[in-house]
Amino acid sequence: MYDKEQIGANVPHDLLNPIQGAEKGPLKGLSFMVKDLFEVEGHKTGNGSPDFFAQSKEATKTAPLVQKLLDNGACLKGMTICDEFFYSLTGINAHYGSPVNIMAPDRMAGGSSSGSAASVAASLCDFSIGSDTGGSVRVPAAFCGLYGIRPSHGEIDLTGATAMAPSFDTAGWFARDAELLKIIGDVLLPELSSGNLYCILRLAKDAFAEATDDVRQTLHSVCDKISTMMPFANQIEINNGTYFKWREAFRIIQGFEIKSTTLKWVKAHQPKLGPGIKERFEMAEQITDAEYKKAQIIRQSVRERLDEIMEDGCVLVIPTAPVIAPLVSTPANELETFRQNTMALTCISGLTGLPQVTMPVAKVSNCPIGLSLIGKKYSDKMLLQLSYEISKQIN
Repeated sequence: MYDKEQIGANVPHDLLNPIQGAEKGPLKGLSFMVKDLFEVEGHKTGNGSPDFFAQSKEATKTAPLVQKLLDNGACLKGMTICDEFFYSLTGINAHYGSPVNIMAPDRMAGGSSSGSAASVAASLCDFSIGSDTGGSVRVPAAFCGLYGIRPSHGEIDLTGATAMAPSFDTAGWFARDAELLKIIGDVLLPELSSGNLYCILRLAKDAFAEATDDVRQTLHSVCDKISTMMPFANQIEINNGTYFKWREAFRIIQGFEIKSTTLKWVKAHQPKLGPGIKERFEMAEQITDAEYKKAQIIRQSVRERLDEIMEDGCVLVIPTAPVIAPLVSTPANELETFRQNTMALTCISGLTGLPQVTMPVAKVSNCPIGLSLIGKKYSDKMLLQLSYEISKQIN
């Protein structure tokens, strides 16, 4: 067993005492932790920044998402570390440190929901809540050997959560098994977020080509195993070699939207920013209206392309991340390359608003890797059920 101090997943300003949930409910007896961007009554939010925390005020209400979990019986045990202002995928916070990824202790937990993932992997809680703008649930889930979901955009109430890039922002959750991931979805997702369980899986050939050889080959083997039990259609190329264009459109739209959210506070208060975060805010400030409009045109073309290829019952299969978790000692310049390559895959759901579930299906060099399912919008519950069925067959 691990304790909080060993893992370093919780913020220094953590809850003094757990908040008990309702006496009855489907989550009774389960515990969870929440990323340090959700409001909890009587608690201050830090957004991964000690300077922000110092100037924030105690919340007068609890975010509806958190309250819903409490009302359904779950116990809130703590608040988790995240990347500074959520602007990274590494899980390294220059002020608070890096949570330990117990599945690969010399490697990163992934971000920005690093503490949320690390706490579940270490069994400090049963499940956790993170946010996902550019991959912040999916990437740490893959690196920490967890199930995770980025829901359809707009399906989860984000009242009481700090905004980053609102047209991309979602809340997601982590669990060690697919059944619990599904149960949480039954609590949090609207009834209409369902769909026919019958589906055809389609492997996105060009998405697999973005992965390293060892990750790609291992995931292909997993898909071969799944294909003996579930129908696979022919492989498909979804973007005809334009991942760079898609990723750049995401980067520009995200940065442009940040100018009206977290960057406004940063400019007004001049906090001390860690490496990489400072440079990204500077980049965001320089994005022009013309660049934003051009990126929005690309975004629309991505949506049209996914609508075109995702016929009724089609579920895309892609690597969650193209690589295993980088070493904690990886130089900063290599981490930027990692971030760009990873966002080439995570931007698909971001640009389209489609739901994505990642499953821990194998290991490479003793590090977990994830396989993802992307469905049509509002097929969230179907994807959760599908991941549960797949988990029973491959584990």
